[in-house]
Amino acid sequence: MEMRNSQAFFKDVLGEIKKIVKLPDQGCTSEVSRIFTGDGTYLLKSAFKEKYREWLKSEAEVLESLSLQRSIPVPRLYGFMEDEHASHLLMSFEKGISLTAALKNAGSSCEQQRLIRSFGQFMMQLHEQEPVFMTDSDWLETQLNRARKYAESGQADGSLELLEQLIANKPNYVKQTMVHGDCTSDNVLVIEGEVRVFIDVAGMTLGDPRYDEALATRKIRNNPELLAAFYEGYTRYRVTDEEFQYFEEGLYEFF
Repeated sequence: MEMRNSQAFFKDVLGEIKKIVKLPDQGCTSEVSRIFTGDGTYLLKSAFKEKYREWLKSEAEVLESLSLQRSIPVPRLYGFMEDEHASHLLMSFEKGISLTAALKNAGSSCEQQRLIRSFGQFMMQLHEQEPVFMTDSDWLETQLNRARKYAESGQADGSLELLEQLIANKPNYVKQTMVHGDCTSDNVLVIEGEVRVFIDVAGMTLGDPRYDEALATRKIRNNPELLAAFYEGYTRYRVTDEEFQYFEEGLYEFF
């Protein structure tokens, strides 16, 4: 990681650095470090490939747009820089653990159900809140165009054949809401037993809420108790099997 360059750029924010701890890579998209200073703790994300640099810049823009509101809990942006070889995003380090880890650490099925129910409630709050971003574009069309770009450049698992199927079989339009855009159990933090913070928000925008719902339930789709708990929290809609397949087993293959 080009830590030296990024540290110099963020020096006014960081001040004296006491310790740097590298954290597990985020799905191979970025290198992540926790930085301890005399005044606090920060998170530094660095990306090197074009696709992931694009995502990191989007995350910085989202965090900047959300910096003046308190209705969507996300990390605080401290700075973003890019040079010829890498992009770096500095943000607040949020306490808590991922929902994935919390479910793994849960001592009982009842505790797992409480966590999943909380996840459903948290996601519904996002989908039902007043839009923070305004756009005239159709989210699904935008995603399909991006999917083609990634597929043609060899930056996606999905094939062009799959993409053509998705284009030909688009689900019926639903009203766009605020969406996370990658709302998996890895990308929300649990604090004191409840899901309370969104992280990895590069895809947060006005979009199709069924995409969030499909990704949120992908790991519990075949667990009736946990799926029921999720929908006790998320009561606004329930994706059909066809919609789930379109978004989680189709569109998500490109992202």
